[in-house]
Formats: sequence, C-alpha cells, structure tokens
Amino acid sequence: MACSRTLALLCSLLAATLVRATLNPPAILRLGPEILQERLTLELKDHDAVNILEQLPLLSAVRDEPAGGIPILGNLVNSVLNHIVWLKVTSANILQPQVLPSADDQELTVKIPLDMVAGFNTPLVKTIVEMHMETEAQATIRMKTSRTGQSLTLSSCSNSHGSLRISLLQKLSFMVNPLANKVMSLLMPALPKLVKSQLCPVIEQAFEDMHMDLLRLVREPVSLGYDHLEFDLLSSAIKGNAIQLSLEAHLLDSRGDVTKSFGMSAVSLTLPAPDSAPFCLTVRQDVVNAAIAVLLPPEELMVLLDYVLPELARRVKSSIKVINEKAADQMRHTQIVKILTQETPELLLDQGNAKVVQMIVLEVFATNEVRRPFFTLGIEASSEAQFYTKGDRLMLNINEISSNRIHLMNSDIGLFNPELLKDIATELLVSVLLPNENGKLRSGIPLSMVKGLGFKEASWSLTKTLTCVPDPLMASLFRHRPYSSDPCQNYV
Repeated sequence: MACSRTLALLCSLLAATLVRATLNPPAILRLGPEILQERLTLELKDHDAVNILEQLPLLSAVRDEPAGGIPILGNLVNSVLNHIVWLKVTSANILQPQVLPSADDQELTVKIPLDMVAGFNTPLVKTIVEMHMETEAQATIRMKTSRTGQSLTLSSCSNSHGSLRISLLQKLSFMVNPLANKVMSLLMPALPKLVKSQLCPVIEQAFEDMHMDLLRLVREPVSLGYDHLEFDLLSSAIKGNAIQLSLEAHLLDSRGDVTKSFGMSAVSLTLPAPDSAPFCLTVRQDVVNAAIAVLLPPEELMVLLDYVLPELARRVKSSIKVINEKAADQMRHTQIVKILTQETPELLLDQGNAKVVQMIVLEVFATNEVRRPFFTLGIEASSEAQFYTKGDRLMLNINEISSNRIHLMNSDIGLFNPELLKDIATELLVSVLLPNENGKLRSGIPLSMVKGLGFKEASWSLTKTLTCVPDPLMASLFRHRPYSSDPCQNYV
C-alpha cells in the first residue's frame, strides 16, 4: 500500500507569461492510475465488497438459469441440481484494480480481478467439492454532463468478456466428476450475471464515494499562519491514464472571509510532462505569490542597533561619517534603524531558478528621541528563494540579499550618492530583515493532501519556463511619507 512507502508529490511553481488565447486555472491536480487504484481498493474494502462476493446466491442463480426452452434440457438441469445440497462461495478476494486508458481519450477502463473458491455438497461424496473461480469486473470512467457541469462517473459495469475461468481444486471419482463438470457449466453463464447485479452497484457506489473523498481532500484548507488557502473544483478531465482536476483558489482570513479569489486567467500554467509520480499538484505563480504575501505582509521594523548589533552600529556610524562628519557625531547608543517593507515580496521564476524581489525603505535616526531620520533610502533588493520539503510541508527560505538599486528619497544631511551606503545597507538587511522574514517562513506550508493520499513526503520542482517581467518599479517607494519642505524629495 502507498501509506507504507515514501513517495513523491511533484509540486510545481510555474512562471507567469501572458497568453492571449488560453485561459488557465489557478491549479491543476493530476491523479495517476496508482492513486485511483489504491483509493478504489480502500473504498471497496469499506463497502464490504468481499462479503458481497461471499454471499452470492450461486444455487438460486443456476436454478434460474434458462435451459434454452428445451424441456429435456430443463429436466436434465433439475436432475443435476437435485444432487446438490448447497452451493456457495467459501472464500473470496478482490485483487488490485487496474486503471487503463481506453480507445476513447475521454474514458478510462477499470478492471477489478475477482478470485473465489466455491463449493457444493452432494450425497455422492462425503467432502465438499471445491472449485476455483477467476473472473474480472470491468467498468468505464467517463465524463458526465449535467446542468451543474461535468463530473466523473463510473458506468457500464459488467463481467469482463472472456475473463471467467472455473476449475476443480481436487480430483474426483468417476461418478462425481460429470456432476462437477455440469455444475461448472451452469455457473459459466450465471456468475457474470451475479457480478453485474450484485457486485457492480457496490463498485459504482465505491467509485462515487472515492470521488467525493478526493474532492474533500482537495478542499482541505492550506494553513498560511492565521489565514489559509482553499482550492475547489472548476472542472474535471481525463488525460491519458490519469484524471485531471482543474481547481480555483481562494485566500481566506482568520474569520473565514474571502480576501482574494483566483479563477481562470491568461497567466500561463505549463504542466510538467507526465511521469511516474502518483499525483502532481501544479500551482500558478500568482497564487504562490499571494500565499507568500500572506506569510510576509508589509511591516515596519525598528532596531536599537547599538544594543542588538553593536559592531554593525559602529560600521553604520563610520559610513555616515564619510558623508557628513557632523551628523555622525550626533549618533548616540540609542540610534535607531528603521526598515519598512512597503509591499510584499514577489517571487520571480526564470529557467528553473527562483528569486524574491522586494521594495524596501531604510531610515537611520541619530537617537530614539528624534523624529526625523538622517535620510530615507529606497532599495530594490533581491534574494535567492530556496524551496525544499520537510515531510508533508513545503518550505521556503530566503538566502542572502542583494541591493540591486538604491535611491536617495529624502535627506537631512545634504545630497549624496546613495551608492556610498550600499554595502552597509545590504548588511543591515541581511542582519535585520532576513532573519525576521525567515522566522515567519520557518513553519512552512502544510500540504495535508500528501498524508490524505497515503504518502509520507512531498517533493517539488520548478518548471523551466521563460518569464516576461518588467523592471521593478519604484512607484511604491514614493508612497513613503515625503517631507514636502525638503528640496531633496524628488531626487532619485
């Protein structure tokens, strides 16, 4: 069973490229044949399908089997059955179902092997005459269209043509052997009818319940701190030997109110090539970005640098002294560094690599009592985004940080080239901002679907898709409160 193994979920975070003609769902869940087989096996067990086989009314079925309208044959059948005290299944087993592609691309064929031992008792021998019966139930998974949309259904269930084999388990005497052969010949037409009338309704109900259980797993909330992400079914399709569920997504706050919804969009969703993974969840990039935004909302960090990072505080003072010695002399042990993330980080993907870009405002105050900073810097920063898995959790860690561009937005110590502060500003971001953000990401994103489908671990990959992204804009930085009396406010 899958629950006893460590298998993989291929969780793909995909790049965003505008495509005019095609609308794509926020996420796609591909369920391979292994998942369908395992889940159907569990449902058949829960529906006590083996007991249904063991209770098949074999004797009444062969008695009801017509003798072709020929009285002599009817009398012969009756004479044979008069020698049968009882006839029933003594043991039964349902083997692993098989899910196979059919000739019709929109259908899947389900084959369920059945293995039974039946016995009958006759006064002619003291022991039970046992027969080994092998057959196969076969059904079709197809799309059903209704007023509410399309859904998956299992139909056309019957005994697979030519799959029935009946053989004796022991050698019989010359007198009993013809009787046993006749009983087997009567079971040949009767057993397929019993499978269709007795077992097929159970198989169909098991599939329906399996489908509903899978949808419940899909709808299981994904925790994002106090908020959560929910998926729901948009449509279903059959692709090759797998079922493909197109999903919509919703972000909900701690009260359960929807804060953002994701539907069909021109944002591309490139599916990885089908492989041996039992199932694959592919998530559109804008949904991933929204999840990161929930985990890392805009915030303001204020640090008494001399108390927390004294050596870094000394280097900050030295850097400012190069620009304005008088300003550096005003700095006391209560100097404050304020870091403001005005917008949430954005995940960018390029050729299978991931990075996070952020727009950051940095200010330095001489003491904790002054209200105006020495200066305000706008920083366009980027970091490597490292995704990995820990059990059934998708983890994200932000590594390093680079100040790609730095802008002087306001200054109380005169105009200067902000590049002079690039190195120390980067050190501040690495020492203050990065640990704070990684602390919020430490718990990861739980993927309850992994355990729900019987697996222990998940793996992930980035699809190598070209990304078309404009240069980061500084518009958000200019929403930082400007000092209207400062002639430097428009200097970039």
